[in-house]
Amino acid sequence: FKITKDTRAEQESKELELMQKTYDIDLVIMARYMQIISDDFCRVFQHRVINIHHSFLPAFVGGKPYHRAHERGVKLIGATAHYATADLDEGPIIEQDITRISHRDEVNDLIRKGRLLEKNTLVTAVKSHLEDRIIVYNNKCVVFGD
Repeated sequence: FKITKDTRAEQESKELELMQKTYDIDLVIMARYMQIISDDFCRVFQHRVINIHHSFLPAFVGGKPYHRAHERGVKLIGATAHYATADLDEGPIIEQDITRISHRDEVNDLIRKGRLLEKNTLVTAVKSHLEDRIIVYNNKCVVFGD
């Protein structure tokens, strides 16, 4: 579905209907999904939408966060996987990981390391969810071991 500001509500309604009635979707992954989902979507799929992103938020919001982080000389980069809520990027955190950065690293190194972290962090979060090892309480996740 092509989503624009004018078609967002209608398209999301169609997506929800397909996901619930046609495909019986259990889990939604928002990897590289650069749209804000509605409160209604979050309510329908409560604790069943996982978002993954770099851990530069809120310091480097917007485009080219790795470039800006490189300019500032960050020493750590990371990734955060969390359940999506109506409050943008404030949902219960399922998994996080970090790696060190040095002055020798170029922007492409940060991007490569960041993508690897995001991939591994997402896999761990999804695995924990699918294995039913997560309890959400007070906007926090308790994740039980393997």
